[in-house]
Amino acid sequence: MNSWWEIQVLCHPDLEDTVFWRFETLGSQGTSSQRKAAHRLVQAYFPQDRFELLDLAAVALLMRQDALCAELPIPQVTWKLIDEEDWSKSWKDHWHPQEIGDRFLINPAWLPVPENCDRLVLQLDPGAAFGTGTHATTQLCLESLEMRLSDDAGQMTVADIGCGSGILSIGALLLGAKRAYAVDLDNLAVQATISNRDLNHISSDRLMAQQGSLNTLIETLTEPVDGILCNILAEVILDLIPQLSKISKPETWGILSGILLDQSKLVADTLEQHGWVVATLWRRQEWCCLNVRRS
Repeated sequence: MNSWWEIQVLCHPDLEDTVFWRFETLGSQGTSSQRKAAHRLVQAYFPQDRFELLDLAAVALLMRQDALCAELPIPQVTWKLIDEEDWSKSWKDHWHPQEIGDRFLINPAWLPVPENCDRLVLQLDPGAAFGTGTHATTQLCLESLEMRLSDDAGQMTVADIGCGSGILSIGALLLGAKRAYAVDLDNLAVQATISNRDLNHISSDRLMAQQGSLNTLIETLTEPVDGILCNILAEVILDLIPQLSKISKPETWGILSGILLDQSKLVADTLEQHGWVVATLWRRQEWCCLNVRRS
C-alpha cells in the first residue's frame, strides 16, 4: 500500500486561489477546500516519494512568501502521512453539497440528496479529474451557463473541451441542452465524465465523451455546435482560439475560463483577431470567465 502526504493550509479567503495554484504547480494529485470560520482550509495530496520533510518545509515557506507579497495574514501549514486507502476517503469527508448560481446544487455522489431541494441536482464523483464545483472558474462557468441556456435550449448542442469530471457538460444538459460532446486529453477524465453521466441518468447519445482535444472534435463532429465550453488554462485556450471557428456556426457562443485576470486582455485580443467578440467578463477573486460570441 502506498502512502500519501496530506498538506493542509488554513488561510485568508483571498489567498485561496494562490494556494490552489501553488499545489497545482507542485503536482498535487488531489485538492479540496472548505470554509473554516472566516478562513479557508485547503488540502492537497502528494505521493510519499514526491516529498521529504525538507521539501514540505519549503512548501510552507512558499505559502508564507505568497501571503507576504499579497499583504495577507500568514497561513498555517500542516501535514501528515496517510495510507492510500485513507487518502481516497479523506478528501470526501470535507466535500459537502454546494449551491452554485441560482439553479444548481452540486451533490457528492456518496451523499443523499438534501430534502426539499428545488434546484437542479448534479450528482458528482470527480475521482482524479478536475471539476468539483469548489473552484472559482467552475462556478463562473456554471453561472454563465444559467444565463446562456434558457427555455429554448432544447435544440442546442455544446462542445466541452477539457471536460475534466464532465461537470459543465452535465450542467448544460440539465439546463435543457440537447447534446454535449466532451473531450479531454486525460483518459481518467474521460472515464470520470462517463461515470458522472451515468450517475445523473444521462444517456450516452446525449453526452458523448472521448479522449482528445479540439482536433478530435473537428474530425468527428458532423455539424457545428451552438456553444463551446472551455475551462482549462489561458495558455491552452490561446492555442485553441485560431481553430474554434471550425466547429462553430455564425451565431455560436462560448464560455471560456481558467483565465487569470491579468491574462484576460491577451485572450480577449486574440479572440477578436479571430472573429470573436467578448460580450462579458465575469470575475471571481483572481480568475475570470469570458462570455464570447461570433462577430
